[in-house]
Parts: sequence; structure tokens; C-alpha cells
Amino acid sequence: MVSEPSESTGGGDGADTAALALKILVAGGFGVGKTTLVGAVSEIRPLRTEEQLSRLGESVDDTDGVAQKTTTTVAMDFGRITIRSGLSLYLFGTPGQDRFWFLWDELSQGALGAVVLADTRRLEDCFPAVDYFEHRRIPFLVAVNCFAGARDYGAHEVSQALDLDRGTPVVLCDARDRDSGKEVLIRLVEYAGRMHTARLLDSVGEPQAAGHVGNRS
Repeated sequence: MVSEPSESTGGGDGADTAALALKILVAGGFGVGKTTLVGAVSEIRPLRTEEQLSRLGESVDDTDGVAQKTTTTVAMDFGRITIRSGLSLYLFGTPGQDRFWFLWDELSQGALGAVVLADTRRLEDCFPAVDYFEHRRIPFLVAVNCFAGARDYGAHEVSQALDLDRGTPVVLCDARDRDSGKEVLIRLVEYAGRMHTARLLDSVGEPQAAGHVGNRS
């Protein structure tokens, strides 16, 4: 979890409150809406590393279901949003194609958690992202981007289809809408905070348990 103190901000009572910045990843399959989500919620002009799709990439870029897509992220997207006074999120959108996955390890360093965007028309495209975060124990939620014309599925149906671990949140969203995207991020921060707290308590309790065992022997 990235916790970067910046300059203090003066509160109404004269007390200083240190600003906190948390790193969040936005991941998912090719063309699922990662760049759109980062751009919709960012309060700064988002950094984008998009390139035009070309004929050379036709053999590796699967545009089935997203034939209208003409660009692709080749490194990352970056944006920032202030959730409340003293708390900001740094958003890093990951590239969706297989050939750029080597960048994920760098981008995930210090991340509090991740949003995995899903399209129910191509739900299998988010399997690799789900596997990635589960294996690295990075808290994540699945945000179903509700595209026009796509069949509606409930959160429970999506959770079952993805075989998610119990308790992993699934939410519905519109990646184009700032308020919808912000709600997704708030849910993630709350969930990731609970997960990190639980793990911290477990790690503190384990040595104590081991000490009790030693005393009984």
C-alpha cells in the first residue's frame, strides 16, 4: 500500500492534517473501459499512452466484440482523484493485451488494491486479471461495465461465473460516468482497508499464539 505524505493542509481548527495518497490499479481485458474509467474520474488531465491499432497487430490483438476500438494502451493510464479532504487516489490503468503483461509487476508495486473491469459479453477476458490479483493477494473488486445492448447479469451470477473467492465484491458501473466510477473506487478502498487490517491483525496474533504454545510445552 502506497502511503505518501505530502504537504500538510491547515484544518479549520488550526490543526494540520497530513495528506494521504493511495495507489489503485485499474485492470481488465482489452477494450473493457479502463482508459475511459480513469479519464472519467480523474480531476487532472489523465496521462495516456495510447497508440493506433495497426495491421501488424491483427494477429495478437483480439478485437472481437470491440471492432470499433482503434487505439490501445501500450504502457499505462494515470489519473488522480480526491475522495475526501486529505485522501487522494493515484489511478494506474494497466495495458490489456498479453504482450504488455510484463508491466503489471511494476505497476502493482505498493498498490492498495485493484479494480478489475469486466464486460459480460466477454467475461473470460478478465480471468487473467482475477488470477493475477488472487495469486498475489492484492485486494480487488470486480466492476461490471454495463455496455449498451449487453445482457444484464446480477452480481451473484458474475461472481459465480468468475469463481471468485468468497467476499470479493462485484459491483455494476458505467465507466463513462464520474459518480459511478467514484463509487466503485470508494467501495474498493473500504474493502481493501478491511482486508489489510485483517491481515495485519492475523500477523500480530500468530507470534503470540506461537509463544503460548511454547509456554505450555
